[in-house]
Amino acid sequence: MRFAKVELSAAVVLCSAVAAGAVIFINYREIGPTLSDAHQTVALSRHVMLTWLSLGFLAVTCLATGFVIWPVLRRHAREQGKLRGLTNLLSERSKRLEEAALTDPLTGMHNRRFFDEALKHYVAEFSKIGKPLALLMIDLDHFKAINDTYGHDVGDEVLRSVAFCLFELTRFHDVVARFGGEEFAIIAPDLSEDETFRFAERLREKIAAQQIHVGPSAIRITASLGCTIALPQDNPTTILKRADGQLYEAKRAGRNRVAS
Repeated sequence: MRFAKVELSAAVVLCSAVAAGAVIFINYREIGPTLSDAHQTVALSRHVMLTWLSLGFLAVTCLATGFVIWPVLRRHAREQGKLRGLTNLLSERSKRLEEAALTDPLTGMHNRRFFDEALKHYVAEFSKIGKPLALLMIDLDHFKAINDTYGHDVGDEVLRSVAFCLFELTRFHDVVARFGGEEFAIIAPDLSEDETFRFAERLREKIAAQQIHVGPSAIRITASLGCTIALPQDNPTTILKRADGQLYEAKRAGRNRVAS
């Protein structure tokens, strides 16, 4: 059984009162006979009276603490414990709801809402420190045909497979998000233009190596990627528009390629 601080304090008061009463009683037993041998002086009478009066007060204190204060403190501690438990439960639920609002439930990635907020902060901060910031847009090729041919369950499996590829190849400080539908986005700090292109090529090759088996057949997945580096005058809208334009160029050039 766990005790709150107020309960422990009450227990200490009760024990102290009992101990004080015991000491007074022992003191009376020790010096009472000595004074009695001195012919019951006035001092003896006063000592006896004060001793019993003290014992009476201590008895009242013990009874009040044991039968009134202690139950109140116990009830208060239980109520406080329930309130703390409820507060913790609500806090945990609030945290889960907040995480759910920023997470794509299908892939476990960040969602568009989180991505937009992250891009705004990254563009602002990296323009201040003069470090390169890359943005990659990824779109799965012919994804609608996969859904139409094999069904949405298989389409969902394709999205999860691609998400796993992106998680495998990105760094811990990269922001990886499902941008919407079959489109993904990556914010990659501290990558030069050449490094960004090579990174995008690795992603493209990794995705192209994936196969989703449906019965006796296997679905081959490919993706087109558009990437760009933030310019000093960029804001989230301009860099996103430029990356999206590069993605369109990759699609127009035949898909399953990188444009930068």
